[in-house]
Amino acid sequence: MTDAARPLFSAALFRAEREADWSRLEALLDRVEKGSARRLSDDDLTDLPRLYRATLSALSIARETSLDAALIAYLESLSRRAYFILYSAREPWGAKLRSFAARGLPGAVRAIVPETLVVALLFFASALGGYFLVTADPEWFGGIVSADMASGRDMEASADYLRSTLYDPPEGGGLEVFATMLFTNNAGVAILAFALGFAFGVPTLLLIAANGALIGAFYAAFVPHGLGPNLTGWLMIHGTTEILAIILSGAAGLHIGRAVAFPGDRTRMAAASDAGRRSAKVMIGVVAMMVVAGLLEGFGRQLISQDLPRYAVGIVMLAFWTVYFYGQRSARDHG
Repeated sequence: MTDAARPLFSAALFRAEREADWSRLEALLDRVEKGSARRLSDDDLTDLPRLYRATLSALSIARETSLDAALIAYLESLSRRAYFILYSAREPWGAKLRSFAARGLPGAVRAIVPETLVVALLFFASALGGYFLVTADPEWFGGIVSADMASGRDMEASADYLRSTLYDPPEGGGLEVFATMLFTNNAGVAILAFALGFAFGVPTLLLIAANGALIGAFYAAFVPHGLGPNLTGWLMIHGTTEILAIILSGAAGLHIGRAVAFPGDRTRMAAASDAGRRSAKVMIGVVAMMVVAGLLEGFGRQLISQDLPRYAVGIVMLAFWTVYFYGQRSARDHG
């Protein structure tokens, strides 16, 4: 009987020894949340971080000793409120945005380097496979590229027509409409590649492979006419940004899929949650990259009609993203 009662006694003693600190912390948080932070005394301001750390310690003990769920939920709520007031509320939105752009986003991208390499290899291998497949049997072109996407740029197109698609502006101008259409399509691919990651990453990989094969199929149509370098310049002005964004979105989805398939010591839900937060940061960057790619594709690519400037813009953009994402050195990346 004594042994059975000991956990209740321990829980009661645990609460009695610390409840005064919890109550004081809760009262201070209530005052701050009601807009009375300026009325806090120096002692109150000194106590806030101390009480927060004490509450975190109590929460850790409560979890490890499996105390009642209501107490754990109360301590979790109290800790979240204190964290927000002590840290989140202190930092203005502008500072948060700068911090995310300078450290949060590059750190998240560097955290998924293994997945990025896998997706990049798959993309370019699929492009090569699509090229050789269509070269060996032109009938495959229609199976890989839809008629709307091809818009006459197929295996039967003449060299003059294919060249015109690389250098002439869209019919009737309307570069703004063209940019919007391309951005919508590419952003949709990127978001879908990310969203499909929850299914163990398999649909994500299939989508990446399909997009790679699409590029290869187009090369199979242009290369026989001696337009391979020209197509590369046409693609590079926006493609170094766009393709990297699609690869990163696929890597973000694969990162989640890997966490779900191989959660390690954590539950699948906990592993997916951690990976999801990290991947969501990457996707914020992907959306920004797609905006840049849409502008380059809809405006720059059509307004810059020389191959060398197109190559130059593509190389500069690739160098920028590479330095931004991977050139920083820090002791620890926070994913």
